[in-house]
Amino acid sequence: MKRIFSVVVFIPIFVFSQQTKEVLFVGNSYTFYNDLPNMVKQIALSFGDTLNYDQNTPGGATLQMHSTNTQTLSKISQQQWDNVIIQCQSQEPSFSPSQVSNDVFPYAQILIDSIESNNICTEPIFFMTWGRKYGDQQNCQFYPPICTYAGMQQRLRESYLDMTFNHNAACSPVGISWKESIAQDSTLNLFSTDNSHPSIYGSYLTACAFYSTIFKKPALGSYYIPNGIDTSTAIFLQTIASNTVFDSLSVWNFFNADFNSMIIGDSVIFDNISSNYENFFWDFGDGTSSTDYNPVHTYLSGGIYDVTLIASTNNGCVVDTVISTIIIPTPSVLNEQNYAKNLVRIIDMLGRETNQTNQPLFYIYDDGTVEKRIIID
Repeated sequence: MKRIFSVVVFIPIFVFSQQTKEVLFVGNSYTFYNDLPNMVKQIALSFGDTLNYDQNTPGGATLQMHSTNTQTLSKISQQQWDNVIIQCQSQEPSFSPSQVSNDVFPYAQILIDSIESNNICTEPIFFMTWGRKYGDQQNCQFYPPICTYAGMQQRLRESYLDMTFNHNAACSPVGISWKESIAQDSTLNLFSTDNSHPSIYGSYLTACAFYSTIFKKPALGSYYIPNGIDTSTAIFLQTIASNTVFDSLSVWNFFNADFNSMIIGDSVIFDNISSNYENFFWDFGDGTSSTDYNPVHTYLSGGIYDVTLIASTNNGCVVDTVISTIIIPTPSVLNEQNYAKNLVRIIDMLGRETNQTNQPLFYIYDDGTVEKRIIID
């Protein structure tokens, strides 16, 4: 099968150093099919990373079963995990909101409480599963939205994201990766013959999404390809998974430090776009700092500055750092002389044109100069 596609991966700037992660998988057959955890481990090894894992994945297990399963609870408490992956029974999260609230959410809470009691630094990750190929034909008479693949997938997305944000966890968007793969190439069958469990293609796509979720790196470029998958298809699946994860970090509630900036003269407007954090700290690279959410900083002289944003979560034991270099222009002697100039526009700190008073405003002139003013009524 020939497949033509463009490899475009949308990722933030991370330092791609080698990492070691301790991960526990809690789920059922969707996780143990095709030895998914080992697939993630092999992808990690191909990039020089290490995944040490354990799992409790009995067939058909629900979160209610796991919440009282002595093996699950024992494995959660046996060591300090970096991540615990939580996968529900495949159908339950797609049911009506009221039923999910009764049958799923309370038991997710019990597992989260067990994880936090063992180690506050552990980051839980919810495993957003996929809709069945033809929807849930067993239960669609009771809840018609799940009669189709698309309807079932939408309900899974909603329920998993509800649990993710309710517990300040992250979500691995496996189901959305499947949806995108099907949209781009419906001939590639991600399902096994029962139209529910994953084929080798489905498990590999899932493993790629988990590698990107756990290590915050794209899976694109891994030389680990399971038997039965050709190189072109592997690259296609790696690309789908990487794009899905990194194109929407805040949607999946990843703990992540990131920011944008806009330079206006000697001042910089910073836009904090971090997600799922508790605290943050700015270092502007000139000996000054701030804990403002979206600070505006004025530099006393032109030059090159490394701006650092440090975010933390889980009571400060999990930290993420992003560094960006900005260049502040040095005013020329000519610009400091008194020349006639015309006002072009007035903008606020967010770059919007305005003339409102009682707030910092930036006056932009046709000679390239910018003045910051505050006019008090």
